[in-house]
Amino acid sequence: MTEYLDVLMFAALMGGILLGFPVAFTIAGVAVIFAYTGWALGVMNISLLGALGQRAFGLLSNDVLIAIPLFVVMGAVLEKSRIAEDLLDTMGRLFGQLRGGLGISVVLVGALLAASTGIVGATVVAMGMIALPTMLRTGYDPRVSCGIVCTAGTLGQIIPPSTLLIILSDVMSNAYQQAQYEQGRFSVETISVGQVFAAAIVPGLMLVVLYILYILLRGMLRPGDMPPAPADGRKVTMAEIAAAILPPVILIFAVLGAILGGIATPTEAASVGAIGALLMAALRTGRNRRLILTGMVAFGVLAIAAGLYPVRFQRSDLSPADIARGLAYVSLALVGAAAVFAALRGMIRGGIIQGALDSTLTMTAMIFATILAASFFSLVFIGLGGEERVSAILEQMPGGATGALVFSMLFIFGLGFFLDFVEISVIVLPLVTPALILMGHDPIWLGVLIAINLQTSFLTPPFGFSLFYLRGVAPAGVTTGQIYAGVAPFIVIQAIGVLLVWNLPVLATWLPAAIF
Repeated sequence: MTEYLDVLMFAALMGGILLGFPVAFTIAGVAVIFAYTGWALGVMNISLLGALGQRAFGLLSNDVLIAIPLFVVMGAVLEKSRIAEDLLDTMGRLFGQLRGGLGISVVLVGALLAASTGIVGATVVAMGMIALPTMLRTGYDPRVSCGIVCTAGTLGQIIPPSTLLIILSDVMSNAYQQAQYEQGRFSVETISVGQVFAAAIVPGLMLVVLYILYILLRGMLRPGDMPPAPADGRKVTMAEIAAAILPPVILIFAVLGAILGGIATPTEAASVGAIGALLMAALRTGRNRRLILTGMVAFGVLAIAAGLYPVRFQRSDLSPADIARGLAYVSLALVGAAAVFAALRGMIRGGIIQGALDSTLTMTAMIFATILAASFFSLVFIGLGGEERVSAILEQMPGGATGALVFSMLFIFGLGFFLDFVEISVIVLPLVTPALILMGHDPIWLGVLIAINLQTSFLTPPFGFSLFYLRGVAPAGVTTGQIYAGVAPFIVIQAIGVLLVWNLPVLATWLPAAIF
């Protein structure tokens, strides 16, 4: 029995989570119980727990993970300011007369919100409250409507920036370094957040195209499921389209462009996104519009000018032109700061910033508590011999490296029915990914395959988070069974997406190779 303590530990974790205990406490509690059980039975060296303090410090000082709360606050501010409503209304009027047009609108808005917020819960709830009633009133089949809303909301996990990709980049980088050490290479390469973001862009857009193709095909084959929206006489103008789409698109380019262009680290780009979201939200409320617009222009001019003609005041050889340029930069920064202060004051008065910060604190605490507890769990699991067992299982899979990857992907997919992406990312992936990389799989390509698989975990019953989010805001006539039935075709589409990236690795590897 003692040689199977690692297996029993994993089974106890699954059982504790299924019983409904808080995840972080369940993970840490199981780790404590099995650590002392293993020590008492003489199969674990308890001194291994001395590394727990180092792991906690490493988590809290991790430069990559610091970006998570900043991206979360960016998404929370945009969600609380109801920018999604403008997007959905504009897109609905633009595509509504097509058969399946409202569904296409929801997918496109989901993609835009994914790239500007990265928060699945906020996107699903917003579209569930705004778009779902409209689709049902238009005559859409409830199952189709629920499936489209749930699936479009999950795009926030695969289209950067997203918390999943940030956590995944850290996990894959550590696994890649571990694999190189085991190969005897001590001048190791790493994987950056920018590379993972770049790798996920094309597959993310590919999924958007697959969703739209499915909606169009179903609209042709079963026209009664997705009728055109009735004309209300309100034609959408180019000015309305630009006003709804341009602000989030500019924010997306500012954040992703800074990361992919090597101008800023993910943490710096996330802070740019948080400030940009604050200014966008304040601009929508109509307070101090002139000052906020001036500040946004000032920040834009400052970013471009300082990048092209940098000035460092600490240098002793500055010319009068350099000094004048530096003072101009200071003036632009002050104008931008005044706009941020005005936006912040308006958001506080409107009660928006308080709700956004509350959401940010809740989500950030949940993510970091889970990662810290999972670090403790993995330490004990390794001490009980779990890492060697996982490596042995993968090495013994028929089909070699391909068989091991198939098994790992199916295992992750199965866990997605019961666990959240954070638990899978920080508990399971550190155990399987080093062995898969040692077998010859490209780490960036592997990361994208896993990201699409983990995105699917939001849709798989009974514990898919998107299903819970939509169930909480869906109209009374929509049943849980209809939600489950609605997401089933999209789970198949997710599998098709995995197969496409699997057979066409260039989809994931081309852009990071071209940029980095």
